[in-house]
Amino acid sequence: WMGSHPTQPVEAMSKSAGCCKRFLHYAFDYETPKTLVIPSLGVGFVFRFTQFLVVMYVVGYVCVVQKAYQDTDTVISTVTTKVKGFAFTNTSDTEPRFWDVADYIIPPQGDHSFFVLTNMVVTPKQVQSRCPELPSPSTICVDDCNCVEGHSDPRGNGIQTGLCENYSTTARTCEVLSWCPLEIDTKLPEHALLAAAENFTVLIKNSITYPKFNFHRRNILPHVNSSYLKRCEFSRLTDPHCPIFRLKDIVSEAGEDFQDMAVKGGILGILIDWSCDLDWWAGECLPKYSFRRLDNKHPVNNVAPGYNFRFAKYYKTADGEETRTLIKAYGIRFDVIVFGTAGRFSIVPTIVNLGAALSFLSLVPVVADWFLVTCSRKRDLYSRHKTTHLTEDADSASVRDFSPSLSLMNLISTD
Repeated sequence: WMGSHPTQPVEAMSKSAGCCKRFLHYAFDYETPKTLVIPSLGVGFVFRFTQFLVVMYVVGYVCVVQKAYQDTDTVISTVTTKVKGFAFTNTSDTEPRFWDVADYIIPPQGDHSFFVLTNMVVTPKQVQSRCPELPSPSTICVDDCNCVEGHSDPRGNGIQTGLCENYSTTARTCEVLSWCPLEIDTKLPEHALLAAAENFTVLIKNSITYPKFNFHRRNILPHVNSSYLKRCEFSRLTDPHCPIFRLKDIVSEAGEDFQDMAVKGGILGILIDWSCDLDWWAGECLPKYSFRRLDNKHPVNNVAPGYNFRFAKYYKTADGEETRTLIKAYGIRFDVIVFGTAGRFSIVPTIVNLGAALSFLSLVPVVADWFLVTCSRKRDLYSRHKTTHLTEDADSASVRDFSPSLSLMNLISTD
């Protein structure tokens, strides 16, 4: 017992030394790539074809399509519009009238948009007084008990007085304090009152800048002069850079019929695309126009279609009484939407995307190695020679082969 006891510290020290040695091997062993030349047409084809796909992706998509070698900036824009045109109306419901820009452009100045009046319901000579409410399930009454004094319905036309009055020979409704006579907006003309608006024209003046590149441009090009503006009109085939547009052409290019749309109105977008490649001649940076309808036009669920709003013109009679003419205006609102991105060569995105391309190329041997040890006929032979482990002794060195692991740590590049 006394002779065997000292061996326990020795065994503990040897175990500790073994652990330290294994840790040092794990921390400081060096792995070097090993080139294994394999004369296989199948593996070589997979390797080169994968390289070809990566190069085509980098050159074709990243460089040509995405232009990833460029620095980019988004457009800053300002827009002004000016509409011109005249119309004359003479119907049974309204007096003969001549219309100019001051009458049908509401409001005169808009923020990247303008409205053209095409149809309307006019209620003239309204005064503040009492009159029966329009018939509806909530306003029809039998006697005064059905009407509540002071009650107001936001969807109605005034404040109830508490009286039940005859609206017609067949209906009685609650009396309201309002602008009387009340508007009856169901009598909308079936054909647009200002049908001639299709021939109105609009001049769009658009100035843009790309602040990062200190680049400025207008849609009125440098060669344009006053005489040209007086005679030109936008045409996608013959004059695609004229800034004057006929309203009918705008609506037609959006796939709509002007006269149908003019009855109840709608919203149209005038889209100006300023996407530019500033590596080329700056004169090639030109606006591209397109048009589309922006409001929802559902063929089945067509509730509350079009675009309309109300405004009034106020007057004073000779005896000082205030009157007004109420107009429910239907028309087309044109929204000018400017967008675009400019790009110019920059060394930083070029280096970043070049590094990304090289990282893709480094994955090609992984694909080839996977095909080598998985799909090739001699995969067992290749597996035995793919990974070797070097063991160094004091007197000799021996090399032992191991089966490969499919982890990225053991997949060695092949040429």
